[in-house]
Amino acid sequence: MTAPRTLRRLTDLTDAGLVARERLPGLERVAARYAVAVTPAMADLIDAADPDDPIARQFVPSEAELDLRPEESADPIGDDAHSPVEGIVHRYPDRVLLKVNHNCAVYCRFCFRREMVGPEGLRPLSPEALDAALAYVAERPKIWEVIVTGGDPFVLSPRRLSDLMSRLAAVPHVKVVRFHTRVPVVEPETVTDELVAALKCPGKAVYVALHANHARELTDAARAACARLVDAGTPMLGQTVLLRGVNDDPESLEALMRALVEARVKPYYLHHGDLAPGTSHLRTSLAEGQALMRDLRGRVSGLCQPTYVLDIPGGHGKVPVGPTYLGDDEVEDPTGARHTYPPRDA
Repeated sequence: MTAPRTLRRLTDLTDAGLVARERLPGLERVAARYAVAVTPAMADLIDAADPDDPIARQFVPSEAELDLRPEESADPIGDDAHSPVEGIVHRYPDRVLLKVNHNCAVYCRFCFRREMVGPEGLRPLSPEALDAALAYVAERPKIWEVIVTGGDPFVLSPRRLSDLMSRLAAVPHVKVVRFHTRVPVVEPETVTDELVAALKCPGKAVYVALHANHARELTDAARAACARLVDAGTPMLGQTVLLRGVNDDPESLEALMRALVEARVKPYYLHHGDLAPGTSHLRTSLAEGQALMRDLRGRVSGLCQPTYVLDIPGGHGKVPVGPTYLGDDEVEDPTGARHTYPPRDA
C-alpha cells in the first residue's frame, strides 16, 4: 500500500476535496507566487465541509493572498539588513539565526519568509556558504546562542543535523543551540530516534521551539513526537502566530496553550502577524491581541502564558506588546479591578 504523500499541486488539493475545481483559475496565480505543501497529517485534520476550518486557513491557498497592501514587505522583519554573510542574521549581540535551508514540510499561508522559501525560493546553503556562516560564528565570542531555522531545519537528514551539531560543538563560546520547527506537528513520523539523537551536542544546551497555532495540531502522533524529544532531554518551547479565524478567540487560544503544556511544551511567544505580502486577511489588530492576552491572565495557569510580541518592521527587533496592568499609582488585577499601589495608609 502506497504511503500518503504531501499535497504540492492545486490538482492534489482538488483530488483530496480540499479545494473546489471552480477556484483553480484564481488559485493558480497564488500558487505561481507562493509555495504550496500540505502534509498528510495536516490534510487529515481539515474539515472540508467547514469553509472556516482553522487548519485549512493555515495551509490551503486562498485568493485573498492576491490582495497586496502598501504596508506589506517581502522582508517584513528586516532580516536582510542584519545579514552580514549568507545564512546568518545577526540582529542582537548575543545570538544569531542560522538559516541552513529554505524548504519546509508545509508552507504556511502567513509565512513572513514566504518570498524566500519553497522549491522556487532561495537555495539551501552550499557547503562553502555554510563554512563561511560557521566561521562568522566562531570568530565572534559574544555569540552565546545559535538559532537554527530556515525554512525548517528538521527536514534535513539526521546525518546533516548531526554534522551541524558536531561543528557547533567545536565553538566554545556558543552555549545554546535552538531549533525552530513545525515538523513535530505537521510530519510527526519523521521525528525518529535517529533525528532526536542527531540533536545531541556535547557541552551545549539544546532547545526545540515548536510552531503550533491550533489545539487540533497536537494530535496523538504529534504529542508522541514531542515526547521523544523531551524524554531524550531536549526542552521544548512553543511559538504561535496570532491568526484571524484560527486562534483569535479566547477559547481557541486557551485550548492551544493548555494542549502545549500538556505535551510538555512551554508556551514562549505569541507573535503578532507580520506584514508579509498577501496576509492581511489573517492579521488581527494589536488591540485584539492585547484583549486576548488579558483574557488569558487569571483564568489560565502561568505555565500557559506566552509573551505577546511584535517584530518591528524594518529590522528594529522584537518587543513585548502585551497589555499593561500598571497606572501611575495603581495596578489592575485579572478581574479588571484597580488597586492603589503602594497601598495608602488608612
